[in-house]
Amino acid sequence: MTRPVLDKEALRRKYRQERDKRLRPDGNDQYLRLTGRFAHYLDDPYTPWTEREPKTDHVTVAVVGGGFAGLVTGARLKEAGVDDVRIIDKAGDFGGTWYWNRYPGAQCDTASYVYMPLLEETGHMPTEKYAHAPEILEHCRRIGKHYGLYDHALFHTEVVDLEWLGGRWLVRTNRGDAFTTQFVAMGIGPLHVPKLPGIPGIDDFRGHSFHTSRWDYAYTGGDPSGAPMDRLADKRVAVIGTGATAVQCVPHLARACKVLYVFQRTPSSVDVRGNCPTDPDWFASIATPGWQQRWLENFTAMQTGAAAEEDLVMDGWTDIARRVRAKLNELDELTPETMRAAFEDSDFEKMEEIRARVDAVVADPETAGKLKAWYRQLCKRPCFHDEYLQAFNLPGTHLVDTDGKGVERITQTGVVAAGREHEVDCVIYASGFEVGTDFTRRAGYDLTGRDGVRLSERWADGMRTMHGIHVHGFPNAFLVQHSQGANLLSNIPHNLVEAGRTIAMIVGHALDHGFAEVEVTKEAEDAWIELLLSGPGTLLGGPDCTPGYYNNEGQDLGLRGWLNVGYPQGASAYFAYIDRWRSSNTFDGLEFR
Repeated sequence: MTRPVLDKEALRRKYRQERDKRLRPDGNDQYLRLTGRFAHYLDDPYTPWTEREPKTDHVTVAVVGGGFAGLVTGARLKEAGVDDVRIIDKAGDFGGTWYWNRYPGAQCDTASYVYMPLLEETGHMPTEKYAHAPEILEHCRRIGKHYGLYDHALFHTEVVDLEWLGGRWLVRTNRGDAFTTQFVAMGIGPLHVPKLPGIPGIDDFRGHSFHTSRWDYAYTGGDPSGAPMDRLADKRVAVIGTGATAVQCVPHLARACKVLYVFQRTPSSVDVRGNCPTDPDWFASIATPGWQQRWLENFTAMQTGAAAEEDLVMDGWTDIARRVRAKLNELDELTPETMRAAFEDSDFEKMEEIRARVDAVVADPETAGKLKAWYRQLCKRPCFHDEYLQAFNLPGTHLVDTDGKGVERITQTGVVAAGREHEVDCVIYASGFEVGTDFTRRAGYDLTGRDGVRLSERWADGMRTMHGIHVHGFPNAFLVQHSQGANLLSNIPHNLVEAGRTIAMIVGHALDHGFAEVEVTKEAEDAWIELLLSGPGTLLGGPDCTPGYYNNEGQDLGLRGWLNVGYPQGASAYFAYIDRWRSSNTFDGLEFR
């Protein structure tokens, strides 16, 4: 088939125009925290609060965060023989973002077989290629039960301070706890502090409202398992936001509401999802010993251009990589310039297909035109769905496009955009979570390390770690996250699985050899940062992208931004490196004492 000739310069110009109209000088400050009148949005509607006595005991390892990061770290520690692992979380159970995100249609957008950790260890077969939220939440609970992580867990508990006392950390919480721990691992995740858009008049609305991370089924009817939202049949509902959350919940709202207004500042790119049930016979054929690790490595290899004989996952993420590889194979000469051009050509062609899909699905040409994404696919989180675009063909669903300006204001009775007020009974904020803010702000606590130095002071000019795990001056403290490690954003749990395994091996080594403390040397940390800064940066986001959390809402962070990167040779190379590093049992760069 002959490929259409693309006017690349026209596309670049269009992308710049669409970016520029959305740039705002306030960056992340355009969003509000859920305080004051909105503080009740943070209440836990799922698990009753129970009183307990404050803890003043001692544990070997405390893990902050009960999502995937805390669970996989706790699991690996248990496998290493550490029995007293205490996980602390503000939610009423394990699950992290999957505890809170129970909005209709919520599901993973990376294939379940690589997204859901510890499938092989727990013997679970995902029911779908893209599992829905209730199944993922139940899998989190399965991990907790399988590894005995409920035994010492503290739920509905928030850490407010961590202080190094020499040989141990003092952990203080909002429940009056003041217990000590030899080691602390922090897996707070990037998706747990909800944010609201800073829209004038947001306090004035007198109808009902809530954030998608605290979905109000008492108002809408239905439940997280997909029961119809039967209380919306006479309601006019506004959804503010068109990111990944809205893409998943809008189809369900469109079927339930009398009228649905979807307020859009920037459209998402929405490619085919192609979800399907898992065939048990097929799964039995692949689920041989070591299967999930092989799938993880294959997915990551496909993502990062490493050699892979076949694409096991075959999804939208690996399609991006397959296309780029095909372009590179067409080149007579591989240079940085020709490779960048191949990446751009591949992306132009893919985004043209995504925009053409909008025309093919959405009946109204004007609405279709406004739903088209004019930016590179990896400028924002790519979305995959087979019902979102179709929802705009329903007579009660209306796209309110703001041409990049956002909602003008909220009144007592409705939402104003493009000079017109839309009267509604309910406003649903699909505005996401804090991502680009400082670690200690999102964590809700600071760490006081050796010599009284606080982590917020140590990181005043940006994150500094070795492997994204260790921070000089903060002995026996570990981070469980992706940045400054593999930085694989298409499948965050893979980063967490490897970090958890690394931390467990280090803690096991310290305990087996009678070491009270372990800390990265300043020289090793500096060398790691120098290595990170020698790389090309990240392909995601970038200053020429439309604003979003991938590029700090279009604001230049300087060195702080450059430090938010991964291993220069890519995620596959990092995972291979960290496996060699920890398996050597010398733990180069760490000092045990």
